Amino acid sequence: MSDISTLVSGLAVGESPRWHDDRLWLSNWGTHEVVAVDMDGKCEVMTHVPVTIAFSIDWLRDGRLIVVAGPDERLLRLEPDGSLVDHADMAGLDADGLNEIVVDGRGNIYVNGGCEFDPPEGSAPGVVALVAPDGSVRQVADEIAFPNGMVVTPDNSTLIIAESHGNRLTAFDIVRDGSLSNRRVWADLGDGYPDGICLDADSAIWYGDVANQRCVRVREGGQVLQTIDLDRGCFACMLGGPDGTTLFMAAAQWRGLETMTGQVLTAKAPAPGVGWP
Repeated sequence: MSDISTLVSGLAVGESPRWHDDRLWLSNWGTHEVVAVDMDGKCEVMTHVPVTIAFSIDWLRDGRLIVVAGPDERLLRLEPDGSLVDHADMAGLDADGLNEIVVDGRGNIYVNGGCEFDPPEGSAPGVVALVAPDGSVRQVADEIAFPNGMVVTPDNSTLIIAESHGNRLTAFDIVRDGSLSNRRVWADLGDGYPDGICLDADSAIWYGDVANQRCVRVREGGQVLQTIDLDRGCFACMLGGPDGTTLFMAAAQWRGLETMTGQVLTAKAPAPGVGWP
């Protein structure tokens, strides 16, 4: 069991944590804010997002922030003057709402959506869309059982996605034009419900699990390497810090957005983070 420390409290729900420019950035659900937290726990509001919920964030290769406005089904870009503009037209995507995002090393943006909590029996309405550097949008995967966190390996060859309702991590090969192929189960998680995920230098994945109130490290094939039990649901995790081995866990007690008790917790990880985000 790792020693757990509290980096920051007083959040609603911290989501989509990203290590960027020597700070942990995350979306604070319920407050319309994207915030950045330093290693001393000092929190700064980086932008206000006037949408229903800013679900997740990442950066273009030129450094501009991209925000997924989930229920609004919009992909927003933060301009140098502080304005938020639509980055791509997501209206044609066959998904009920958008969720997670990852921008790979070549500038391809992957966005997933279709997160129905109670879909018809036997259905998996989730999809993954590719937003190419030229702004074009196309669907590249479907039948995802509640798509959540995504990572891209450092060589830009593989995308791995959390299927929360499928209790698994699923991998795809990324082909030259950004399309996804060779779908396969990367890890069967048994009773695990993966939410946000991150990848480390030992090719293991950490995943947050809200239902089981834990953060778990697994290798390909499903072997559990480490489990960190928490007193509230773990919505997402990210590796960062000065040497990349601080595990940040966005955790909250879920009672509706008006009564959330969100924190960012930290623990020492055995290997640094790699890949995208």
